Amino acid sequence: MNIAMLSYHTCPLATLGGKHTGGMNVYVRELTHHLGKLGIHVDVFTRSQDEHVPHVLHDLGCGNRVVHIPAGPESPTPKNDLPLYLPEFTEGILKFSESKGIHYDLIHSHYWMSGMAAGSLRSAWNVPVVQMYHTLGLMKNQIARSDAELEPTERIESEKQIARFSDRIVIATPAERDQLINLYGADENKLTVIPPGVDTSRFYPIPEDEARSVIGIPTGNCMILFVGRIEPLKGIETLLRAIALLLKTEEINECNYYLAIIGGEPDSNGDESDSEMTRLQNLSRELGIHELVIFLGKRSQDTLPYYYSAAQVVVVPSLYESFGMVALEAMACGIPVIASQVGGLAYLVRDGKTGYVVPDGNPKALKQALQKLIENPDLREQMCSQAVDYARSYDWSVISRKVSKLYESILEK
Repeated sequence: MNIAMLSYHTCPLATLGGKHTGGMNVYVRELTHHLGKLGIHVDVFTRSQDEHVPHVLHDLGCGNRVVHIPAGPESPTPKNDLPLYLPEFTEGILKFSESKGIHYDLIHSHYWMSGMAAGSLRSAWNVPVVQMYHTLGLMKNQIARSDAELEPTERIESEKQIARFSDRIVIATPAERDQLINLYGADENKLTVIPPGVDTSRFYPIPEDEARSVIGIPTGNCMILFVGRIEPLKGIETLLRAIALLLKTEEINECNYYLAIIGGEPDSNGDESDSEMTRLQNLSRELGIHELVIFLGKRSQDTLPYYYSAAQVVVVPSLYESFGMVALEAMACGIPVIASQVGGLAYLVRDGKTGYVVPDGNPKALKQALQKLIENPDLREQMCSQAVDYARSYDWSVISRKVSKLYESILEK
């Protein structure tokens, strides 16, 4: 079985925490790797963003390739300009397929721009398309705080079009099913719930002292951790305000807690593209917590297990999240998670067992959940054990088999 995996706007090999790198990158990389272990050949097609990076890499193992297709400038490009180069991207894939003499049995596309490319390839190859949206434009627009944060009409219309021509749509949770049916008019029979997975051979509990030694954290300090892109919908402002409220109870001072934020570029120097980072740094100063907040910037996926294992709690305060892979990775490392009651997070985190689920955008509720875990080390220890057991059911070896069976069922028809 040969699969053409499309990840147009972001490469699965990219360092996490950048402006357009996150859970989707991890999903594509890990799914491709584990499908390879099942004997399925996958070529991941992504737009080339660096002329100095080889166009074909075998970094995913098992003979599976990441193919960087030149489409527009071979450099980072504003996201709103990327749809302009989709025809060139599609043509590049067709040429690669022809030059290698490979026939693809199925296309698996990720995000709306890849979905539009899949539509063109579907017509050229006459093969089925499996789509995964990861996020939905209409859902993001519901929480937009300004016109600048609104997703373009082109995206919304494209997402509706993709829902019509796709043979199957993979969704992470029942919440996403409802959103696609109610907002996009998707055919319920096309929707299949298969959550993302976690690599439990990489994400597992590491003794705290050993984890802290690797990343250089003194054993006397206690860490609250955030991991993700630095953008408004991730809810970092809510977390900062919760820390400010917690500071007033003197719990942080007494326990020597601080907040570490992984993601973005902390030394943006007011660059417009990193305006959210600048805003959050200024807010931490305004709230009087700047000495307790450390903006660490981007970190490689390989170092994340150490950061998770070194933390006392991981917070995922998103205003919208289709799934929440950070929460799953943290639980696999035996760390309790406090997450917003939105999207996939509401299904993923077991309230009172593997962490707490709190209303989104509510600093007071988040502060109260943090305080419970800070004041109750025995409760934290209990949640750690339960989190590890729960995360094992999401191991990629389980999830990849479900995706493989989905491919087989589609091709049988």
